[in-house]
Amino acid sequence: MDSVRAKKHLGQHFLADPNIARRIVEALRLPNGVREVLEIGPGMGVLTGTLLQNPAYRTSVVEIDRESVVYLQQHFPALEDRIISADFLRQDLNELFPGEPLSIIGNFPYNISSQIFFQVLAHRQQVREVVGMIQKEVADRLAEGPGSKTYGILSVLLQAFYEVEYLFTVPPHVFNPPPKVQSAVIRLTRNAIEHLGCDEKLFFQVVKQAFQTRRKTLRNALKPFGMPAEATTDAVFDKRAEQLGVGEFVELTKWVEQHKQ
Repeated sequence: MDSVRAKKHLGQHFLADPNIARRIVEALRLPNGVREVLEIGPGMGVLTGTLLQNPAYRTSVVEIDRESVVYLQQHFPALEDRIISADFLRQDLNELFPGEPLSIIGNFPYNISSQIFFQVLAHRQQVREVVGMIQKEVADRLAEGPGSKTYGILSVLLQAFYEVEYLFTVPPHVFNPPPKVQSAVIRLTRNAIEHLGCDEKLFFQVVKQAFQTRRKTLRNALKPFGMPAEATTDAVFDKRAEQLGVGEFVELTKWVEQHKQ
């Protein structure tokens, strides 16, 4: 097998520039003694080959496309039994890497990039770092701070647990087939916060509810929590979701927990 056909329904745009691949791999910092690196969606292994050159960590890959799995088995025998033929979104990372801190890397399919980050959040105690290439518009949003129209649910949730860095922009012509948009590489590095100091499940619910009707004030957006009117007189309830930083959402969650019905 000499190549893999890019499949539109899987959102595949194979990176074809080894220099970009090298820059992405070099962005790995392996914090907190990470020795396991998992690549999502390796395709034809442009990143994989560079990853395997570094003995500082052990590379595994997860790939949903069976054709790509066969290609990787033939062209990267050094991976041995570390090719996971499966859907990343359905994996329990602690079962795959029991007790091991993990760095994740990849040229993420645009159509599931947000779902990938929610999966990272679900395993935030284990995933110490993510270096991902995604649609530039999404990268801008994740790295944005309060006050921006593009600041949203994932911006808040990721920034609660990770330092988010926009690293560099990638043009369409370095892919096969070229996407219709620009791409960008971002790096997430797990921060020192092990617990937010509030009900974290409720924190996720409050953030999502606040942004679902982002044009409304928080007083109206958070009505589904059933807080009495006298509990929403504070000035924060005159604001909209995009005006609050992570710390303010934590305090808001504590308030909701005390007063919701």
